[in-house]
Formats: sequence, structure tokens, C-alpha cells
Amino acid sequence: MSKIGPEHLARRAYVYVRQSTVDQLRTNHESRRRQYALADRARTLGWSDVVVIDDDLGVSAAGVARPGFERLLAAICSGDVGAVLCIEASRLARNGRDWHTLLEFCALVGSILVDEDGVYDPRSINDRLLLGMKGTMSEMELSLLRQRSVEALKLKASRGDLHTIVAIGFIRSDDNRIELDPDQRVRSAIAAVFQQFAQAGSVRQTLLWFRQERIELPAASYAGGRRIVQWRLPGYNTLLHILTNPVYAGAYAFGRTESRSRIVQGRKQVVRGNRRLRDDWQVLIVEHHEGYIDWATYEHNLHVIADNTNMRGSMVRGSLRRGEALLAGLLRCGHCARKLHVGYSGTDGNTARYHCKGAAINHGSLQRCIAFGSLRVDQVISAQVLSMLRPLGIQAALQAIDERAREDQTKRQQVELSLEQARFEAARAQRQFDAVDPDNRLVANELERRWNEQLSQVASKQSELDAWDAQASPSLTLQQKDDLLRLGSDLPLAWHDPAASNELRKRIVRSVIKEIVARVDDIEIHLVIHWQGGDHTELRVPKNRVGQHRWTTPPDVQKLIEQLARQLSDAGIASLLNRLGHRSGKGHTWTEMRVRSYRNDHGIAVYREGEREERGEVTLEQAAKVLGVSGMTVLRMIATGAIAATQACRSAPWVIVRSELDRPELASYVGQTRKGPLTGDPDQIPLELQ
Repeated sequence: MSKIGPEHLARRAYVYVRQSTVDQLRTNHESRRRQYALADRARTLGWSDVVVIDDDLGVSAAGVARPGFERLLAAICSGDVGAVLCIEASRLARNGRDWHTLLEFCALVGSILVDEDGVYDPRSINDRLLLGMKGTMSEMELSLLRQRSVEALKLKASRGDLHTIVAIGFIRSDDNRIELDPDQRVRSAIAAVFQQFAQAGSVRQTLLWFRQERIELPAASYAGGRRIVQWRLPGYNTLLHILTNPVYAGAYAFGRTESRSRIVQGRKQVVRGNRRLRDDWQVLIVEHHEGYIDWATYEHNLHVIADNTNMRGSMVRGSLRRGEALLAGLLRCGHCARKLHVGYSGTDGNTARYHCKGAAINHGSLQRCIAFGSLRVDQVISAQVLSMLRPLGIQAALQAIDERAREDQTKRQQVELSLEQARFEAARAQRQFDAVDPDNRLVANELERRWNEQLSQVASKQSELDAWDAQASPSLTLQQKDDLLRLGSDLPLAWHDPAASNELRKRIVRSVIKEIVARVDDIEIHLVIHWQGGDHTELRVPKNRVGQHRWTTPPDVQKLIEQLARQLSDAGIASLLNRLGHRSGKGHTWTEMRVRSYRNDHGIAVYREGEREERGEVTLEQAAKVLGVSGMTVLRMIATGAIAATQACRSAPWVIVRSELDRPELASYVGQTRKGPLTGDPDQIPLELQ
């Protein structure tokens, strides 16, 4: 003990206490008692002021952050520590960095180390050598222990026998196998998740359905080593975990995650839970136990979820989006291989147009790679999809009838099972209340309160079931079934039915089409449809040229407006077009504003007063006035060919060249057509037959 000097005893003695895991704190009590007993040994050695540092109980010494160890180092550096006591080197450090840092600081300030074997002075070369070997042995011991445990775990996992926490919906049998939970309510709820996801095709839509129908899912909590099942409305992560966990597909998987180490502020930080790719899983045993779905369905679900991930950009199709564009997320540019975007315009925001931003993203070009309207392409693809699905129409209708009945049955079954469980809990609470001594009011009052709570739960579930039965939609009538079968046999009728939502059409298209590659040239859009089964179909869709769209005014009306614009005002043209029953490109009646807008778009000048006279033309009324005859007489002369005249259309003004009225033979013709002089009787009224 000559190594302990007065300079050491004048300072404090620090006892460092540590155990690696929380489980050791629960079970290894003797080790902790031995470490605390070092305080008594320090007093025996002569220290009166002893400080115990136990901040690191339950913390590993493998290089992670330890607040207690940091506190010890800070005290050593301040010169306040005369000795550091621990039962062995492994309690202080399990890695060379922490161990040699401690030795270096102790040597600088003159502190000593004390364990159960002796006293060591880091300033002594022999003691320093011995302490270095102890630290190396501690580090080696940790590596051996870890390697043994990891290899043992891997060996057990390779057989499919390593089970830490069993997923909800399963239990661990007496012979350490995974089996389906015998609780019918739990099994039914888990099965409903996969059934609804198969219909909705989206985790979010599945979540909305469960929360809208107020259907609860089981969740596990642990108390005293026993699993307790609690029921609550699901969250998004709950459903995602169920749908992506291979255990529900009857597979055993081990090593799906890994731990990664990184340096943070000079310390090693271990980040756990990093997901591995399936090829990097350590163990995967398909058909290991009975599952809720098969492996093929599990892989299909993963593919659907991955395709719905919008944040992955052009790598996937993305989830269904709102809007009128039928092929959003399915089109890929045949020039730069990037996914096409959708843009909406128009007064109602429903005019869709597909465009590619590949050139702008890659090369900073201001011009888009390709762009085309959605109307024709959507119609052509819809026709292809309907032609492919037409043989399956009746089968789909029958399946829709079955799905309707199955969905209603699932909803009611969940409510019935929750009511049955509430009745069981109430009956158990009653039995506990009946078994207690009535005079023991402290216990009886509590059991009575629990019984009343369970009875209220029964009443709540019963009212919920009654309300569901009251508002549940009745089963399909024979007429409704006949209508579904008729729609199934005539799939285009169901496709274009007003009650069919655009979201439903998108889901149908996505179920049969994997991707569409589009290329655009000067006159056509080249489409290559990649079907889900692996087949391909090539299509060519004519491009819309400038001015050619579905709102184009008919050519005969265009020509008529051009002719009438040289004779009538905009209001007169609109009146004449409406009288003849002509409509605009959008099917509207003509107004002065619409005629004016059409003229401006097509560069047609407005009619000016006196324009007709400048061209040497007169109307029917002007010709009658020049000849001194009635308008009917001029019409007869036009009909007989005596006067050459043109008319743009029926009811349009007649156009007569002024020089026609000055021909000599026309004067004799007019004289022959005149009647005798009128009578001088002022009361006589001429009779003109029109």
C-alpha cells in the first residue's frame, strides 16, 4: 500500500459503478452490491471523502456516450481525484480509447487506480504496462462475448426458432412455434386489413376506411412479461407495418435491420433500425408458418405500396391523383425516359395536357421535351382497355356483387366480436365482484366500479351494433343485380356511366397497364402500352394541328361568316346564324360578342357603312327603288335570270351589282312587268301578291 501517499488521501476517492444492460440491473444484484462495497474499502484504505458515480447503470462501455464516465474524467482533470476504484477494468472501459484516455489523465494529475486485485499507479511504467494489458483483455473479452452471442443467435435464427417479440395476430406455442392467435376477433381484424387493401390499393385509403367505419385494430402492450391486447383506431404506421411485415405472409425473417456506427462529437453513436434490402436479409424462410396471406400476395402488396410512393419521383408511377387526366403517372417519355407530368388549364381547370420536363431538368432548356393534349390519348387508351376487359365484364360484375356482400359482412362481424368481448369482460368482472366478501367494502367498491364500467362498454357496443343495423344498406335487389350484370356485359356502358368516378377508371387502367411509353413526331403520337402481363401494344394517335380541336366551328359556318362579314354587322350575322340553326364550336347560340371574337381570331375585318356601295353592290330593296318596282318584282326578275344576283345562304341579303340595273334590255323587261295605271280613286288600295 506504499503507492497510496498523503497527496492521494488529501483528495477524494471516486468509486465508479456500472452495469451494461437493464436486464443486468434486474437480475445481477450481487455484482452491483460488490461495486458499491468499494466505498467501504476506500474508507478502509484511508479516504474519508468518497464519491460514488453510478450514472452509467444500464449503459454499455463499448465506446458510447456515458455521462458518469465523462463526469469522472472531468473530476480527474480538475485535480480533485486521488484514487479511482472499480472491481475490474471492464467496468471502466471496454475500448482502448476510453481506457487509455483515463490512464493518461490519471498519470498527469497523479491519481491512482484501485481494483479488487491491487493498487496501480499510471506513472509507474510497470503498472502502466499491466493496466494496458488489462484494458486489452477487457476489450478482447467484449469481442468474444459479442461474437459468441451473435453466432448463437444466427444459428437459432437459421432454423426459424428465434422469436423475440411475436407480432400481433400470432402467439408463441408451448413448443416455441408461431401460430395464429386463437382470438377470433384479432384474426378477423388482421384479415380485414388485407381484404380492404386489396380493394382500395392504397394504405391511406385503407386507413380512411377503417377510421370512417370506426373499426378498431388490436395493439400489443407488455406488462410483467405478459402481452396485453388493446383495441384502438389504427394509424398509418400501424397499417403499413401489418402490410409490409413478412410474418403475416407465413414467412420467417431475421436480420431485416442493422446497426450502424458513426462519430458524433468525438464519440461513437450507434444507430439501430436501418432497413436492409431483401437480398441482404440474414434469414428468410418462406412458408415457415400459417399466415394471413400467401407470399405472392405479400410481394404484390409491396409492389403496390412502392408504386404509390410519390416521393420517389420518376422511378414509380405514384399514387392516384385528383384531376381529369386518366393516365397520370403511367406515361413515360420515349425521348428522355422520364415520367410525364400533367398540367391543367382552362376556366374550369379540367383541360389536361401531358408534358415532359426532362430537357429543362437535364440541360436547362426552356423548351419542353414533348407535350400533347390528354383528350385523344385518353380516349384511345380507354378503348384499348375496354377491348381487353370486355370478356371479363360479367365476371367483374359478379365479383362486385360478392365484394359488396363481403364488405358489409366484415363491418358487422367486427362490431359483433367487439360486443362479445365486452360481454365476456363484464361477466368476468361480475364473477370477481361475487367472489369478494361483501363486508370488505374497500375491495368490493372497486370491483363494483369495474363491473359498472364493463356494463357501460356492453351498452355502448350494443347501441353501436343497433345503429349499424339501422343504417346498413340493404342487400342488392334482383333489379340491382340485373343492372350490374347488364353493365358487366356492356362494359363501355358502365365505363361512361355518369355514376362511375374518374378515380375508379384510373384504378381500372392501372390494374391492367404497367406503363405507356410515348414518342411524338410532327403528325402523330406513338404509344407503346406495356400491359401487366408482359404483352405490348403499339398505337398511333394523330396530333391536333393548330386550330383543330374539339371546339372548332364547322367549316360551312366559317365560310358563311366570312361572306356575311362583308354585308352585315356582327349583330346581324349572329341573328341570321341563329335563325338558320347554326351553333358555335361549343354548341352555344351566336351573339354579337361571339361573332366579334370569331372575326378577331380569324383576322376577318368588320363591316363598314358604305362598304357595299364602294364595291358597286346594292341590296334587293335598293334595286327595287332604282327600278321603281316592288321588291317582289325584283325577286321574280332574279328568279327568271333577268337580274344576276348572289345570296350567301337562305335568308341572307341579296347582292346585286349596280351596273346590272343600267342594262337597256332590263328597262323593256320592267315595262312589260308593269300593270296598268292605278285608279284615281283615293280610296283604292293596291293588292300586291308576294
